[in-house]
Amino acid sequence: MTAIRQDAWTTDEDLILAEVVLRHIREGSTQLAAFEEVGKRLSRTGAACGFRWNSTIRKKYESAILLAKKQRSKGKKYLQPDHELETAKELQPEVNQQVVEEEKTLESDLTLEKAVTFLNDYLKEHQNHVTSSDYEALQDENNRLKQRLEKVEREKKMMEEDYRTLLSIMDRARKLGINDEATKEA
Repeated sequence: MTAIRQDAWTTDEDLILAEVVLRHIREGSTQLAAFEEVGKRLSRTGAACGFRWNSTIRKKYESAILLAKKQRSKGKKYLQPDHELETAKELQPEVNQQVVEEEKTLESDLTLEKAVTFLNDYLKEHQNHVTSSDYEALQDENNRLKQRLEKVEREKKMMEEDYRTLLSIMDRARKLGINDEATKEA
């Protein structure tokens, strides 16, 4: 029996997790099966792999997930039995023709350079968009915290004044008590 690891995730382990999950998505398998496979390879639990995927890695691979899902649906279309494919062609010839033309266009237009350029542009747009929205959210939170701090400081000042007043009252009462005892004894 192998020991289950609980140390920090490395970049290589993150890549393995992403590759296996994306492969399972493309093949139409479940993510749970992917987490179990990665868990065995990395000596981690499937739950740990699932948590890492959902909390950190998934966000970095959103476009790759969409692509894998597209590839899965294309694969399913090609895996249909011949008689189902013939029926589909008879029912929707113009749709099938459009799909074939789109696939040919994609295959002829898609180059590695275009894919890299697209991904770099997407990353720049996504980073700028997230950064500005994060900045606005942080500004809002900062303003809320400033208002809350001011309120707490006002309340603290009032409590300090009330405390001083209470001490003053208690001091007077003590002095009166001492004077009353001295008067009774005399």
